[in-house]
Amino acid sequence: MPAKKNGNRLFADLERIHARPKPFSVYTARDLWTDPHTSARMLAFHLDENVDISSRKGVFIDRSVDWMAEHFGIGAGKRVVDFGCGPGLYTRRLAQRGAAVTGIDFSARSIAYAQEQAEGAGWDIRYLRQDYLAFRTKETFDLVLMIMCDFCALSPAQRKILLRKFRSLLKPGGRIVLDAYSLTAFGKKTESAGSERSDGNGFWSSGPYYQFLATFKYEKEKATVDKYVIVERTKTKTVYNWLQYFSVDAITDEFRKAGLAVGEVFGDVAGKPFDPEADEFAVAAGRSGE
Repeated sequence: MPAKKNGNRLFADLERIHARPKPFSVYTARDLWTDPHTSARMLAFHLDENVDISSRKGVFIDRSVDWMAEHFGIGAGKRVVDFGCGPGLYTRRLAQRGAAVTGIDFSARSIAYAQEQAEGAGWDIRYLRQDYLAFRTKETFDLVLMIMCDFCALSPAQRKILLRKFRSLLKPGGRIVLDAYSLTAFGKKTESAGSERSDGNGFWSSGPYYQFLATFKYEKEKATVDKYVIVERTKTKTVYNWLQYFSVDAITDEFRKAGLAVGEVFGDVAGKPFDPEADEFAVAAGRSGE
């Protein structure tokens, strides 16, 4: 009888692990970026300029900043704010062009690294460790950035808050630049479930753990979630990685409802021509009527 009870308990636990959440019902991004162990791993990925994991590759970032500086006239006398700046890979390059830059991120580890680099080089960068959804200032900016498809990780309600904030931060003629995952990318996603064991010093913990990963796809919402359940000896945690996928019309409509107008569409944030079959695209927008 005890064995049967244990089996029933295990079955119930596995059912909870693989339960489908409602779209954007739980938001755990802060846990990923603020946990001492995982934030160190994420910073290491950021700083490896040869991989596209937490950040784009270094050669792409160079090309992206070159394009933005030329296309939007970013240089001395211009003000830029980077939402989700990480360790400052974009902000420092923009500051080197003479722009006054503000970087916002809630990862203490990433901000500390960025500040140390800026102070050592004398770059004109202000770093703020906080949730960018709570960011408040009376300053206005020539360019507002959100890179690496971070916009897609936010819920519809969070995006609504963010776009209204962006509008309030723009100088007359200022621009917002961000990238997003396309419906082409959504079409390639499939639902799956699996598990693996780490003997120690894995991504999620320095000790041994079991990882359960279930990927769910939401056709109506055009969204997906990777649900990670990490089981350690003394605790269990669940991390949800939500992603929203857009058509150009859908993202344009979200901007319009916030009083913003998408003026240009690109293939990426380095000015590549738009490809409707690609997995990503980028937009540049300003206040409606400007």
